[in-house]
Amino acid sequence: MHFFDADATRAALPFEALIDALRTRFATGCEVPPRHVHEIVNPLGEAGQDAAGRRMTSLLMPAWIPGQFYGVKIVNIAPGNARRGLPGLHGSYLLFDARTGAPLAHIDGDQITARRTAAASALAASYLARPDAKHLLVVGAGRVAQLLPAAYRAVRGIDRVTVWARDPAHAQALAAQVRATGLAAFASTDLPAACAEADIVSCATLATEPVMRGDWLAPGVHLDLIGGFTPAMREADDACFAHARIFVDTDEALQKSGDLLVPMQHGVFSADEVRGTLTTLCKGVATGRKGATERTVFKSVGNALEDLAAAVLVYESAGAARA
Repeated sequence: MHFFDADATRAALPFEALIDALRTRFATGCEVPPRHVHEIVNPLGEAGQDAAGRRMTSLLMPAWIPGQFYGVKIVNIAPGNARRGLPGLHGSYLLFDARTGAPLAHIDGDQITARRTAAASALAASYLARPDAKHLLVVGAGRVAQLLPAAYRAVRGIDRVTVWARDPAHAQALAAQVRATGLAAFASTDLPAACAEADIVSCATLATEPVMRGDWLAPGVHLDLIGGFTPAMREADDACFAHARIFVDTDEALQKSGDLLVPMQHGVFSADEVRGTLTTLCKGVATGRKGATERTVFKSVGNALEDLAAAVLVYESAGAARA
């Protein structure tokens, strides 16, 4: 059994290769059963411990390619960890031989999650963003947001990045990080103005109320919504979806994302009007962008298929499968 820590996992997942792996896996498919969710309530014992501090949620996300690989991502979310000085989320990925059940690899789950999430957005943009898109606006400054410029550069000729975040200092820090890679990057405190200039707007926040307004967006923009992965979370208002071509990573997004559920409840669009998924785009069944002036919107919530594709890439690219 091979162990891949965070650095090894990151090195094995360059975005060009990861996007190609996701494109192939979405086109060819795999088995993805519903994820398991377990609430673990711990006994009292820590000073100042409240209800959140006692509770941990564990997510188990399995997927397999019959006759080849079986994998499970385990994500543990502990809201009380901020008080303990620890990250609130820890993830691990276990990869097995699907024929024998033999363990093949233990892989850093946090790196897999962050990098496959950014790569899925870039994969969607390869079908949905204008071919001449060059200006990327990143809304947010967290772990996934930090990866978006590199991911998008793998599919479009991005030459300028603007960063907006609720904390201007975090936006400045991310802009400086992007500039260090040789790319022009600037922090903005004026989100409406930044939206008006962008060719691609990618939101990676934990917002529960919309931070993005449809009337801020320029004609022909591609809007990517990453953060709202529960019914209680929203990054975009209803107007973002009006008169837009809407795509999702999987149909599950229509049941899980507040960004989609709320405007559907308001009659802005119906589920039947969603134009495609990453599967139908990658298979060539769905048509992506049709014109230079239309707005496209992509909403993702994540899927175990993406984790499995990334894990197999880590295992195979490191030479472990041939050892």
